[in-house]
Amino acid sequence: MQKKQENTALIWFRNNLRVHDNVSLKKATESHSKVIAVYFFDPKLFKPDAFGFQKTAKFRAKFLLETIADLKKNLEALNITLLTYFESPENKIHALCDALSITAIYTQKEWTREEVATDNLIKSTLSDTVHFTADYDQFLYHPEAVSNDFSKIPDVFTIFRKKLEKTVKIEDVFSASKLPKENLIDTETAIPKMETLGFSDFEAVTKTAFPFAGGETAAFERLQDYFFETKKVSYYKKTRNGLIGADYSTKFSPWLANGSLSAKTIYWKIKEYESEFGANQSTYWVIFELIWRDYFKYISLKYASKIFKIGGILDKNYHWNSDQKTIQQWIQGETKDDFVNANMIELRETGFMSNRGRQNVASYFAKELLLDWRIGAAYFESMLVDYDVHSNYGNWMYVAGVGNDPRDRKFNTQLQAERYDQNHKYRKLWLEKTLF
Repeated sequence: MQKKQENTALIWFRNNLRVHDNVSLKKATESHSKVIAVYFFDPKLFKPDAFGFQKTAKFRAKFLLETIADLKKNLEALNITLLTYFESPENKIHALCDALSITAIYTQKEWTREEVATDNLIKSTLSDTVHFTADYDQFLYHPEAVSNDFSKIPDVFTIFRKKLEKTVKIEDVFSASKLPKENLIDTETAIPKMETLGFSDFEAVTKTAFPFAGGETAAFERLQDYFFETKKVSYYKKTRNGLIGADYSTKFSPWLANGSLSAKTIYWKIKEYESEFGANQSTYWVIFELIWRDYFKYISLKYASKIFKIGGILDKNYHWNSDQKTIQQWIQGETKDDFVNANMIELRETGFMSNRGRQNVASYFAKELLLDWRIGAAYFESMLVDYDVHSNYGNWMYVAGVGNDPRDRKFNTQLQAERYDQNHKYRKLWLEKTLF
């Protein structure tokens, strides 16, 4: 067993807001005699972006607050204190390190431009005695097992998937050790309220397809319910293109997005389910979707900031419009297309939208209205409770014809509505005004 160093480690939580299957937590608790955790509600993430959208609007903000409250409770059970600040990490971490005699920082490795800039600013403020460790901790297939040269990642998903399924083993999940009670520290820090972040609190609308709370505890409850209580996972492939209700799809994506649930945890729960109740196309299809999620992360590793450029990873030189009136009609659900409108109103009122809906409204935005796809992506970033930078920009590039779609297809939204909302039930749900 590894001998613990007689010093203090700081776990800086980012989008890895869980105690199960968390590399930073495991490394810190195994290697140090004292461990403290911190989470920053970075004010930059609640300000307007280049297109005028608030980077994190109220739905994801509330989900995040619930997640941090749950993380704090779960860390306390391991005798680890979570400090919380409404402050930029680069302005605070060095002072924390000095005040708490921190000798090592453990965090999740990020590689997109804003996160890398933050890392570099932090490292520039730290003394040489503080060791900074960042680990990849958001993948199903660990990058070190996939490639030592991300430029070789295939540009076609099927090639990527088949190779990984055949050759790469998915690592086991693990738990962190409980520390002695003396590890807890007195703290004056408190989790911010919605008002602190600039929002009024709100209740979710009753017809939302995502009625769940944030946090690892709620994520595990959903896993248990969707797999072992209702066994809905056995029908996932048949229901996944649904539009109404909590159970047409897994709804794991918001917890995956902020890391309160790991992709590996879902994978091994599926394997447990299959060994007990049998495997079928549906149980495999959940894994298939997790591989898609990984794929967009690898495309982001391969192409870096090109995923944010108007020409995408293909350097396409299309003409895009940016007419504000047309953009607002799309946002408000006031286009000529009632299926698009229903989906956009659902997003505006709940912070969630089905996968089927997202493909249609994005295709309509980029291929029908010929609007700059980055504006649509930025609006999704603001509104979606399950926003994930790699999946969001990867999917928008794909739909806009500047990404990984070799066929560059356009969705016929009217045919899609006939197929997936034949009885108009979904459109009635969101387009018809009701008193209550």
